[in-house]
Amino acid sequence: MGKIVEQYIEIAKKRNPGEPEFHQTIEEVLTSLEPVLEKHPEYVEAGLIERLIEPERGISFRVTWVDDNGKVQVNRGYRYQFNSALGPYKGGLRFASNVYPGIIKFLGFEQIFKNSLTGLSIGGGKGGSDFDPNGKSDAEVMRFCQSFMTELYRHIGPETDVPAGDIGVGAREIGYLYGQYKRLVNRFEGVLTGKGLSYGGLNGRTEATGFGIVFFARNMLKACGEDIKGKKVAISGFGNVTWGTAWKLNDLGAKVITISGPDGYILDEDGVSGEKVDYLLELRGSGKNICAPYAEKFPNAKFFPGEKPWGVKADLYIPCATQNEIRIDDAKAMVANGCKFLCEGANMPTTNEALTYLMDNGVTVGPSKAANAGGVACSAIEMSQNARKMPMQKEEVYAQLETIMNTIHDSAAAAAEEYGFGYNLVAGANIAGFLKVAEAMMAQGLV
Repeated sequence: MGKIVEQYIEIAKKRNPGEPEFHQTIEEVLTSLEPVLEKHPEYVEAGLIERLIEPERGISFRVTWVDDNGKVQVNRGYRYQFNSALGPYKGGLRFASNVYPGIIKFLGFEQIFKNSLTGLSIGGGKGGSDFDPNGKSDAEVMRFCQSFMTELYRHIGPETDVPAGDIGVGAREIGYLYGQYKRLVNRFEGVLTGKGLSYGGLNGRTEATGFGIVFFARNMLKACGEDIKGKKVAISGFGNVTWGTAWKLNDLGAKVITISGPDGYILDEDGVSGEKVDYLLELRGSGKNICAPYAEKFPNAKFFPGEKPWGVKADLYIPCATQNEIRIDDAKAMVANGCKFLCEGANMPTTNEALTYLMDNGVTVGPSKAANAGGVACSAIEMSQNARKMPMQKEEVYAQLETIMNTIHDSAAAAAEEYGFGYNLVAGANIAGFLKVAEAMMAQGLV
């Protein structure tokens, strides 16, 4: 690691103490950019990296609401608007008990490069709250969302910042948030994405992230002379991303053999397909224990409580749950089982230590900022649909999504090759995403 990169990493750590997730993503991205900074000293002279790692705006606010027992509850809300060089801030809202500024900053920083890779006019941002919707009534979720939006609305807009959903923010939450926004501004406009089809949502958006991951994985395998058809795939999670990933994998002839939840993981050698994929839709709303009900419904499946699926032998691994779910011991187990391909579905699901170990042992990695960009790409398509006020058909959306994911793969591969990394998609995605943002920032001056 060069001195200039070390310097910027230390700046980020000093300015953001106690935020390891943010430090992790800064280190992972900047390490790839060393040859770019050597080739473009003007970026260093303009303080571009120092500006890039500092959010343009960070908003923290109190969210006060009343539960069903009449008791006042207080949560914290956040929105970090990281970079608008390419367009309005774009990124999801996450409602989960572990949300704090470090997680929102990590997600927002990653979003800059992910959004850049799509080739669409969207900047990077992220937000959320430490509110956990699990176990809450619809009325409680509505009251929380209304209070959250009563503060957030003044900081967002269709040409300023367009939030979407994330963990804990699905169709129900987006509906309540949008209803309150519309009430406050007295306008019907495309300020949130992931909306219901009845009020401006995009056909195919729910499965878009999962579909995009599989399109990217297919490109990755093809570049290595292999076909995704017939491959055994271990995936984690049980939400929208896992559902869409499993659906498209089956559609392309692969075989999904695992899913997971907070209670453990399922190994289903018969394959998670057909009605089993449909059952994931029911499990999404079931709360924290999802694997035990799956094993009861499909008795040929094996339930491993409290464990993760990374010790299972598979041809392709796709983590779709949350950040840092693959650690060094998991990486060692995967390599011991002959792992050749990892395609990241969740945001930063692999620790830097595990990522380095996997790549040093010959594993081809599809990084999350590239592989799961299909979700935000379709969010941008929804923004365009809202602006035109003309709905799109699902087939149109799928076609655009596949084209975008193919382009993301090819641009990451080309950037890696140009800067001496060979077929290293992790470095390539960082470089390709960065270069477009850097060009725009340089053109717009010191802002």
